[in-house]
Amino acid sequence: MFHQIPEKLCRKNLQQVMEDDVTVKQTRYVIIGASAAGMSAATAIRESGSCGDITVLSMEQEMPYFRPMIPFLISGKKSETEMSLTGNGPFKEAKIQIRTGTRVTSVDTDNKTVTIGNSNSIPYDRLLIASGSNPFIPAEIKKMSAEGVYSLRTLGDAKKIAVRSSKTRRAIMLGGGLLNLKAAFALLEHGLKVSLIVYSGQVLSQLMEPDDAKLIRNALNRAGLEIITGCDIENILVDNDGVKGILLSNGKELEGEMLLIGKGVSPNVDFLDKSNISIDRGIVTDEYTAANIKDVYAAGDVALSLDSLTGKKTVSGLWTNAVEMGRCAGFNMAGKQTRYCGVAGILNATRMADVSFVSMGIVHSKGSGYETHITETEKAFRKLVFSSDGKQLVGAVFIGDIERAGLYRYLILEKRNIEKIKKQIINHQLHYGHFLQ
Repeated sequence: MFHQIPEKLCRKNLQQVMEDDVTVKQTRYVIIGASAAGMSAATAIRESGSCGDITVLSMEQEMPYFRPMIPFLISGKKSETEMSLTGNGPFKEAKIQIRTGTRVTSVDTDNKTVTIGNSNSIPYDRLLIASGSNPFIPAEIKKMSAEGVYSLRTLGDAKKIAVRSSKTRRAIMLGGGLLNLKAAFALLEHGLKVSLIVYSGQVLSQLMEPDDAKLIRNALNRAGLEIITGCDIENILVDNDGVKGILLSNGKELEGEMLLIGKGVSPNVDFLDKSNISIDRGIVTDEYTAANIKDVYAAGDVALSLDSLTGKKTVSGLWTNAVEMGRCAGFNMAGKQTRYCGVAGILNATRMADVSFVSMGIVHSKGSGYETHITETEKAFRKLVFSSDGKQLVGAVFIGDIERAGLYRYLILEKRNIEKIKKQIINHQLHYGHFLQ
């Protein structure tokens, strides 16, 4: 998952390198966030040959873990140990200090310090902000606090949900995004009845258009997930044990002893309000992951990066993108100039309710001038999105049959002129031989 830390920079070998180089001032690296981007950056700093102090600050209590797996902790398919990235061992040996349970409250870019808690400060020479994102909780729901209301973003959240689910018969989910759907299935596998409330009327709206999602929605219904669309939560109903149900905006009441909110995320940047760091839907970075303040970098889903397909700045929530951006940031912090190429639209591939699907590139094509080709059967759906001139594949959705999706992803990433093989692409006859032409 992360590149291996070179043996010469582990244990006593690192200590020897530092002792041999006592004349050189050691750079102090501080990394805010211990997930994909932060730990990838820490590893890259060591890979680059730097022996400076690395301090990683995480407000979570757990050591770094594989965040995409947290729904599996709820279902019981994975243990906390199985979700661990590497444990503390390799990082400790490489003199990467990970401080868990540490909340950053402010950053002083003039004096190059990070404040933790109320007053303690940590000096830095190079700073990486990889603080991730926070779940978005609608203001009206924030006012209705009750035992049994959760969002699913961290391992700590998953633990609480797992405990609550053991004494719950029915759960209510708000929001039709991918993580919320995975959590819904985790609870179904745990034996709960689950209702999903989607105000927009469509699940997975970030990954596909309404007509594209019919196969998935049918599969979700067959799996036992109740989907309620076109309404929102009006009120949370409570008793002495916490949540007992909700009142919907259509006037109906729905029973449930647990409510999960999955209405999207927002970048975790509140602690930067006096830092002079430029923020616009995320921390603004250049092609080398640097912020507008000298010696400050950002990576992961707290940072804006370029979408090469649209030419616009965007925030990517993908784990793989966070790892790559963090890696580039780590090299740049250590003085090895490394360009981050950004993202190429969205990319999500998963299996849910016995249906596999892949969504990649530009997938929202209606009314946008893109050329679209759709092939649909009872068990499979495929949409191909081409540039307005028809010369480039810019997006695709595969549902049911995802064979050869990797070849289509390659064409999107490489931005190849596909005029000569367009017929084969549309007829799903693309094969590796076409890349040799």
